Amino acid sequence: MTNERVLYEPTRPVFPSPAGLITSVDAEGRPNIITLGEVFNLSISDPVIVGVAIAPARYSHELISAQREFVVNLPPADLLERVLQCGQVSGRKADKFAEFGLTPLPATHVSPPLIAECPINIECRVLSVQTIGDHDLFQGEVLAHHVSPKLLGEDGRIDRERLSAVVFAHWAFYEMGPLMSVWR
Repeated sequence: MTNERVLYEPTRPVFPSPAGLITSVDAEGRPNIITLGEVFNLSISDPVIVGVAIAPARYSHELISAQREFVVNLPPADLLERVLQCGQVSGRKADKFAEFGLTPLPATHVSPPLIAECPINIECRVLSVQTIGDHDLFQGEVLAHHVSPKLLGEDGRIDRERLSAVVFAHWAFYEMGPLMSVWR
């Protein structure tokens, strides 16, 4: 092992992060989807708060800023093609649900829909927005956490072996790898 290092351009230096399909709605209730690699936990309990970072020029930024709600939908690996498609088309010009064959489901606490094809959906109400460099950080209090029964083990908890999460690192998508250890 060498102690040698090179200076590297610090773009997305912390990785991987989950790929998320974030849903929002306009004032008339029309839904939009944005693909993000900037989805993370900010507070894990009391209250649970997640963060999403979105560039101000994005249509979803406009919608979430106005409506103050969003849903984080965590896609399985077999949805990768549609994850990529949602990230390449602006919601200003397309109904991404119709165009990419995704199914909206009503949320329980917010206006943006859940995505049926994503086995995990997290409803959020915006607590605050903070400009952090070239992105704005939307801090969302989790109002509901939906999980497909297919992911649950006999104990009623998420079975890690049933997860098929997509993660983002260095401008590429990967499927989450095998279990190495369990935090106790």
